[in-house]
Amino acid sequence: MAKVILKNVSKVYPNSVRAASNVNLEVRDKEFLVLVGPSGCGKSTILRMIAGLEDVSEGEIYIGERLVNEVPPKDRDIAMVFQNYALYPHMTVRQNLTFALRLHKHPPKVIEERVSKTAEILGIFDLLDRKPRALSGGQRQRAALGRAIVREPLVFLFDEPLSNLDAKFRVQMRTEIKKLHQRLQTTMLYVTHDQIEAMTMGERIAVIKEGRVQQLSTPALLYHQPVNKFVAGFIGSPPMNFFEGKIDCREGNLYFQGASFQIKVSRLHVNRLDSKEGKEVTLGIRPEDIYPVKSPDTSGGGAAKPLFNGAKLLNRMNLNTSSKEENIVRSKLELIEPMGAETFLSFSVGKESFNVRLESAQIAPEKLKVGENIDLIFNSERCHYFDPRSEEAIV
Repeated sequence: MAKVILKNVSKVYPNSVRAASNVNLEVRDKEFLVLVGPSGCGKSTILRMIAGLEDVSEGEIYIGERLVNEVPPKDRDIAMVFQNYALYPHMTVRQNLTFALRLHKHPPKVIEERVSKTAEILGIFDLLDRKPRALSGGQRQRAALGRAIVREPLVFLFDEPLSNLDAKFRVQMRTEIKKLHQRLQTTMLYVTHDQIEAMTMGERIAVIKEGRVQQLSTPALLYHQPVNKFVAGFIGSPPMNFFEGKIDCREGNLYFQGASFQIKVSRLHVNRLDSKEGKEVTLGIRPEDIYPVKSPDTSGGGAAKPLFNGAKLLNRMNLNTSSKEENIVRSKLELIEPMGAETFLSFSVGKESFNVRLESAQIAPEKLKVGENIDLIFNSERCHYFDPRSEEAIV
């Protein structure tokens, strides 16, 4: 097997469009690494440069210890699985699998052994004599995977291979590709625009924006410690909520003062934000870190009670009673989206809208009514703060 290294790699097309800019990336030996980003961000261009299907404008690409900038695709010892499967329609599955091996003049016995082994791994024995038009989308994808596996390459490259499958088959094929990686123990580089695919499949993930790597890390660190606003907003579903405001200091405490609400800054973030007093910042908070509570009964003077069965969640915030009250934001419920195990709620405060995500077991849906005002507790310990100009995380 082999690692893949990109050093200061850029791609500029003749019309001066820069598809990739100063990309530095290392895919470790036997690693499953995912490139993720919005459509048109340059991730497929990066993959195609590794495969040799696009020329490198600047920089160097290594596969193993070999510089491959001038090496033709057929000699790079890579196998690529495309979005459209790229099977030869006039050939059977068996012929598709054996084509590259016959081209490289492998002995018939070796070819038969590899095809049998691959068919066993993918469960496609009964499909070997069919042509692509007689296969379902999932079967074609297995055949395309099989054609890559029989070559036993140093590196597997996947260019959005599941985009043409329906939701059920995408989930199934995600699992199969991960199992395949565990079984083959080979280097795999996978491109997708679907952040759920990226989070569930990648050992590490490189988030791409406008041809640049924004952050390369594990799924957990990308989610909990994003380096900038783009990564924070791209990773997670529903995405992170953002609010513009500034940092105020009153009676020795720091507060985030937004357009329509304020919350007390957690002691965990005070050191980071001390120098930002009086300055503008962007607050980010994930939908699962906002908890709805009943509005106080003003007629009886009663205290706010949880609207959901989640008292332990409130205790985990490690906030005293006064801090909880300072982090309550009264908001209007705009939309309820039952998702089965989870429920998504959309709220507005002033002119700002944001989302809340709760486990369905934590709430009593019959108590929720669109249009009513509900008090929400913002978990200040889980807040993220970003510079509004550079959009970099304040650390």
